[in-house]
Amino acid sequence: MSAASVLYDVPGPAARRRNLLIGVVGTLVVLGIVGFVIVQFAATGQFDARLWEWITYVNIQYLLLDSLLNTVSAFAVAAVLSLAFGAVFAAGRLSDHRWVRGPSTFVVELFRAVPLLVMIFILYFGLSRSLGLDVPAFWAVVIGLMLYNGSVLAEVFRAGVLALPRGQSEAAYALGLRKTQVMTSVLLPQALRAMLPTVLSQLVVVLKDTALGFIILYPELLYQARFLGSQLQLGAPILQVALVIAVIYIAMCLLLSGLAKLLERRLSRTPKAGAAAAAPRQDVALSGFAGGAA
Repeated sequence: MSAASVLYDVPGPAARRRNLLIGVVGTLVVLGIVGFVIVQFAATGQFDARLWEWITYVNIQYLLLDSLLNTVSAFAVAAVLSLAFGAVFAAGRLSDHRWVRGPSTFVVELFRAVPLLVMIFILYFGLSRSLGLDVPAFWAVVIGLMLYNGSVLAEVFRAGVLALPRGQSEAAYALGLRKTQVMTSVLLPQALRAMLPTVLSQLVVVLKDTALGFIILYPELLYQARFLGSQLQLGAPILQVALVIAVIYIAMCLLLSGLAKLLERRLSRTPKAGAAAAAPRQDVALSGFAGGAA
């Protein structure tokens, strides 16, 4: 019996034909929808050269480049802070001390429940009018992203650590390791590989949520798209600009996914080498123990 047949029933000839038919029909439906959209675009003149001429202007290209840098800057800072925030408060929620675990749980649940847009409004408008604190648009976006996505990542980290078998930590404690050593040397390296897809998904959310900055006039991609799409001298190409911005976001998300897959492959190779090196030492230790017992 193969490993695949243990997990699920191997499809027979009828099931393979049915799956092939469903795949072909699904592909035809998707192609039909895409074709219908393209025909509608052509019928309404959305492919006219005058509506796409704006992208050939050098000043507009520089404008889009600046907005792309603003988006990437906000994402990079927010991603790093979110990961740090999540790691700190996940450790707080896993603490044995109630005075640490309680406040950490309160912070995580609070910022995970508040909508991101509301937090950005509070940071940008509320603090300046109520407390007189002038928070720049960049930091209002970054801090809002950090608080919301960091709280989500804290739950991801905590769940990843708790999902490991209890024997891992018990064996480490039996060797005399402290809790910090158990967490950093035993649990986190194993949990990281399981958490990586979910962490990647949340980082993609961070990247896309930077678009909320346009509401407080942070000059990122969506803000510039709205500005360019409303210019009558360019033909008000709102749909064309939106398509270009969508392609840029898709490219950034694919690049982020590629980096995550590269990291995952590197992490998956490390344990194998470590296990191969540790196996002879374990055999020697067991043989020495057996010899001493004899």
